[in-house]
Amino acid sequence: MKAMVLAAGIGTRLRPLTYELPKPMVPVLDRPVMAHIVRLLEQQGFDELVSNLNWYPDTIRDYFGDRLEYRHEPELLGTAGGVRNVRDFFGDEEVVVISGDVLTDLDVRALVERHRSAGGIATLTVKRIPDTREYGVVVHDEDGRIQGFQEKPEPSEALSDLANCGIYCFNPEIFDYFPDDDPVDWAQDVFPALLEHDVPFYIHEIEAYWNDIGSFTELRQGTWAALEGQLQLEVPGREAEEGLRVGEGTALPEDLELAEAPAWIGEDCELAEGLRLMGPVAIGDRCSVGAGASLRDVILLPGTRVPENEVVIGAIVGRGAVVESLRPLDLPPP
Repeated sequence: MKAMVLAAGIGTRLRPLTYELPKPMVPVLDRPVMAHIVRLLEQQGFDELVSNLNWYPDTIRDYFGDRLEYRHEPELLGTAGGVRNVRDFFGDEEVVVISGDVLTDLDVRALVERHRSAGGIATLTVKRIPDTREYGVVVHDEDGRIQGFQEKPEPSEALSDLANCGIYCFNPEIFDYFPDDDPVDWAQDVFPALLEHDVPFYIHEIEAYWNDIGSFTELRQGTWAALEGQLQLEVPGREAEEGLRVGEGTALPEDLELAEAPAWIGEDCELAEGLRLMGPVAIGDRCSVGAGASLRDVILLPGTRVPENEVVIGAIVGRGAVVESLRPLDLPPP
């Protein structure tokens, strides 16, 4: 089976992390978020994958190599235009599309089965959400046929609480409803055209975990969901003690204190004595943490260095960064 992994986004809400790497390559535990998606697809039998690239394209190519085919977009073609650009990859087969910057454990095969049984030109994955103000929601009839959309409505005005997850299955005929020129957007161009021409398309509602890693809050939520088991994601490493997993090449100091679980420590980390962890905590590969340091509710991305006796609370620390205490300003005397 074939699928497309969207990877051309710039990720403005994740700056400054995305100043130096594409959004799908932001790490979640031991690997980029896109690697979790690629692994999910491969495990479910999607053995031919294509990805569109724009921002730092070589970073993605170098990581995945020949596991994927690639289409570079020198200028962004839009959320739908990038899919049209790979229509030859799918040929006469169904077009399966999933974002490369989403954390999920959904059964993508069930989406394809729902699409075939519904008989529409398109099937959109949706999930119930507690706050409609954060998402575009999908309005449908009792058979699941889509009737319209609302963009981030106030709860009192929302006609639905089903968020569009950005995970789709299409018939190749979908491209007949595209405008001629790029960029093309699903929500602004294609889906309105389907409604205007009374073309049937349907929802596929899921209960599986789904989180668009589009902000630091969502990155934190997704990482903790993996550690706490809400997201069915393999957490690598050995179980050093209950609630603590540790990667290869990392030696734990004898006096390490896990005051609160869960915590995950990656590979080849250097940890000094007196380290205190109050979970949830995720320490990426090749991090260095000095003697007497304390970490609470913290994500250290790979290569971070925390000096001795530092206290880090509620932070996401970027790749290769060095944590420094805030110093008082040198103010003149009154």
